[in-house]
Amino acid sequence: MSALTIEGLKEILNEAAGEDDSFKAGQNILDTPFLELGFDSLALLETVALIKRKYGVAVGDDELAHIDTPRDLLAKVNGDLAA
Repeated sequence: MSALTIEGLKEILNEAAGEDDSFKAGQNILDTPFLELGFDSLALLETVALIKRKYGVAVGDDELAHIDTPRDLLAKVNGDLAA
Protein backbone atom coordinates (compact mmCIF):
# COMPACT_ATOMS: atom_id res chain seq x y z
CA MET A 1 0.00 0.00 0.00
CA SER A 2 1.22 3.51 -0.72
CA ALA A 3 2.28 5.88 2.02
CA LEU A 4 -0.18 8.16 3.75
CA THR A 5 0.49 11.74 2.65
CA ILE A 6 -0.36 14.92 4.50
CA GLU A 7 -3.13 15.57 1.96
CA GLY A 8 -4.54 12.09 2.57
CA LEU A 9 -4.36 12.67 6.31
CA LYS A 10 -6.18 16.00 5.93
CA GLU A 11 -8.99 14.18 4.11
CA ILE A 12 -9.20 11.60 6.92
CA LEU A 13 -9.16 14.34 9.57
CA ASN A 14 -11.96 16.17 7.76
CA GLU A 15 -13.96 12.95 7.54
CA ALA A 16 -13.40 12.22 11.24
CA ALA A 17 -14.45 15.74 12.19
CA GLY A 18 -17.60 15.48 10.10
CA GLU A 19 -16.79 18.70 8.30
CA ASP A 20 -15.83 19.48 4.73
CA ASP A 21 -12.66 21.43 3.99
CA SER A 22 -11.61 22.12 7.58
CA PHE A 23 -8.12 22.89 6.33
CA LYS A 24 -7.30 25.48 3.69
CA ALA A 25 -5.44 24.33 0.61
CA GLY A 26 -1.74 24.61 1.22
CA GLN A 27 -2.16 25.10 4.97
CA ASN A 28 0.83 23.59 6.78
CA ILE A 29 -0.48 21.57 9.71
CA LEU A 30 2.37 19.06 10.07
CA ASP A 31 3.68 20.43 13.36
CA THR A 32 0.45 21.92 14.72
CA PRO A 33 -0.75 20.00 17.78
CA PHE A 34 -4.03 18.18 17.23
CA LEU A 35 -5.61 20.10 20.12
CA GLU A 36 -4.86 23.40 18.35
CA LEU A 37 -6.49 21.95 15.23
CA GLY A 38 -9.62 21.23 17.26
CA PHE A 39 -9.14 17.47 17.59
CA ASP A 40 -9.78 16.04 21.03
CA SER A 41 -9.13 12.44 22.03
CA LEU A 42 -12.48 11.27 20.66
CA ALA A 43 -11.82 12.82 17.25
CA LEU A 44 -8.37 11.21 17.21
CA LEU A 45 -9.88 7.82 18.00
CA GLU A 46 -12.18 8.25 15.01
CA THR A 47 -9.19 9.32 12.91
CA VAL A 48 -7.13 6.23 13.77
CA ALA A 49 -10.19 4.02 13.17
CA LEU A 50 -10.46 5.46 9.65
CA ILE A 51 -6.73 4.96 9.11
CA LYS A 52 -7.04 1.33 10.18
CA ARG A 53 -9.96 0.81 7.78
CA LYS A 54 -8.24 2.50 4.84
CA TYR A 55 -4.60 1.56 5.40
CA GLY A 56 -4.71 -1.47 7.69
CA VAL A 57 -2.48 0.21 10.28
CA ALA A 58 -3.62 0.01 13.89
CA VAL A 59 -2.60 2.70 16.37
CA GLY A 60 -2.93 1.54 19.96
CA ASP A 61 -4.23 3.77 22.74
CA ASP A 62 -0.78 3.79 24.38
CA GLU A 63 0.80 4.90 21.07
CA LEU A 64 -1.89 7.51 20.48
CA ALA A 65 -1.07 9.10 23.84
CA HIS A 66 2.36 10.02 22.41
CA ILE A 67 1.14 11.29 19.05
CA ASP A 68 0.67 15.04 19.28
CA THR A 69 0.89 16.30 15.70
CA PRO A 70 0.04 15.17 12.19
CA ARG A 71 3.78 14.65 11.60
CA ASP A 72 3.86 12.17 14.51
CA LEU A 73 0.84 10.29 13.14
CA LEU A 74 2.25 10.17 9.61
CA ALA A 75 5.55 8.80 10.96
CA LYS A 76 3.74 6.04 12.85
CA VAL A 77 1.48 5.04 9.96
CA ASN A 78 4.15 5.22 7.25
CA GLY A 79 6.66 3.43 9.47
CA ASP A 80 4.25 0.54 9.88
CA LEU A 81 3.42 0.52 6.16
CA ALA A 82 7.11 0.33 5.29
CA ALA A 83 7.74 -2.56 7.69
